[in-house]
Amino acid sequence: MSIEKLIEHQSTLTATRLTDLFEADPSRAGRYSSQAAGLYFDWSKTGLDDQAVDLLLSFADDAGMAARRDQMFQGDKINVTEDRAVLHTVLRAGSEVEVRVDGEDVIPGVHDTLARMRDFATRLRSGQIRAPGGGRYRDVVNIGIGGSDLGPAMATRALSPYHDGLRVHFVSNVDGAQIADVLRGLNPAETLIMVASKTFTTIETMTNAATARDWLLRDVHADVVGLHFAALSSNLEKTAEWGIAAERVFGFEDWVGGRYSMWGPIGLSLMIAIGPDRFDQMLAGARAMDQHFQTSEGRANMPLMLALVGFWHRQVCGYPTRAVLPYEQRLARLPAYLQQLEMESNGKRVALDGTALDLPSGPVVWGEPGTNGQHAFYQLIHQGTDIIPCEFMVGAEGHEPDLAHQHLLLVANCLAQSQALMTGRSLSEARTLMQEKGFEGDELERQAAHRVFPGNRPSTTLVYPKLTPEVLGAIVALYEHRVFVEGVLLGLNSFDQWGVELGKELAVALSPVLQGDEAAEGLDGSTRALIDVLDKFGSTRD
Repeated sequence: MSIEKLIEHQSTLTATRLTDLFEADPSRAGRYSSQAAGLYFDWSKTGLDDQAVDLLLSFADDAGMAARRDQMFQGDKINVTEDRAVLHTVLRAGSEVEVRVDGEDVIPGVHDTLARMRDFATRLRSGQIRAPGGGRYRDVVNIGIGGSDLGPAMATRALSPYHDGLRVHFVSNVDGAQIADVLRGLNPAETLIMVASKTFTTIETMTNAATARDWLLRDVHADVVGLHFAALSSNLEKTAEWGIAAERVFGFEDWVGGRYSMWGPIGLSLMIAIGPDRFDQMLAGARAMDQHFQTSEGRANMPLMLALVGFWHRQVCGYPTRAVLPYEQRLARLPAYLQQLEMESNGKRVALDGTALDLPSGPVVWGEPGTNGQHAFYQLIHQGTDIIPCEFMVGAEGHEPDLAHQHLLLVANCLAQSQALMTGRSLSEARTLMQEKGFEGDELERQAAHRVFPGNRPSTTLVYPKLTPEVLGAIVALYEHRVFVEGVLLGLNSFDQWGVELGKELAVALSPVLQGDEAAEGLDGSTRALIDVLDKFGSTRD
């Protein structure tokens, strides 16, 4: 089925308000929702009607979504530009399944690595693994970038009520300010540095790792400095050069992409913080969502419907952005995590066969936790000229029973925002409000106009019981599968990221110029001028 049929049908709905849909169907909220893995997804406050849903489901069928989903789970090499399988799901799969890549069952290796992670985390948390000086490790600094940072950093913050292990810190930016701020106040003799880089060559990560090593050497003898390191890497040769013992190196295969890697060794920092059992609970939540995605059909399939709603908003309605709005402060890093997951995966311009896409690619993803966002950008969401689909998230219960009254207020704000986006406030209602305040005539009209809310703005709401490890696992897996489905609908490869390469290459070439070792010949005029200005300001050379 063509996208034109969807666009044509959407044009017939433009005069229908969301409130009209609820008036016409009192059961709409129940029919336009789904449940899975302990989550409840409400998509009733969107402009979809039954025909639109049927058309979207047909579009997904014609795109071969189900077949491609099965190919992913069974280990087919669906990452065609890199000739790789896409098997982050096996990192949380049970030992009873079998998944083969190039004829080899990969499940035993995954579980062997997970067992090594559990053993290392348990012994580190108990104090059995000690620093060379004989004391206990107190702090872990995870050094990575992109998928080697965003996932574990997001999850570690989200699950802070469950922290009962070492203190865990994260460094990602090559800006020296971040690592300086993180290391300040830590004791080198009690600090373990975890370097997260599959190849052990990522320039930002290895630059920060070298800085951490120099910091350690102020108080730690060079002969034992390697004992202050662990590595999340598959390059045993390079980790050995750093003096990192093989038993402290945890590798993963090339069929696990960086932004999908928090379920395995990249999540070791999280396991150290919350313990192996709770890490297993997070895997179980993701596994439950995997099973739901594989076995549920149509409207009942939560990842499919989340993807179809997103496709409707971006590719059919033409809304260029989506706001992710968790009403959970501990999910403050989730919008940034989903920003990478979605924009790196589906921010493409060519289809699988290398031809230009005939549809807009993925949306701009952004957001902040509520209620902070309400006092920042909700003004634009409610009364701006662009429509921004909003994706609310909220838990029924918080972790602080003595502050239940505050959680109640949080939930009230979340529900009120989605309600206000849908219903709005009419000009006549605004006039009445201003009349009650004593305005009349032209001033009444002027004041009322400023208080009109157009409404009819779409949103979805994801509800969960409480932010537990299991619930977090289900939420992240839900969004992983949403990205997969949207990529299938667009006909692109969601599992490469060539767009990050060119800037890296140019940065390497520019470094000698900034250091004064090479001339700026061949550079464009703007870059040369900027180098001159930086040089004059004294920020590039001593």
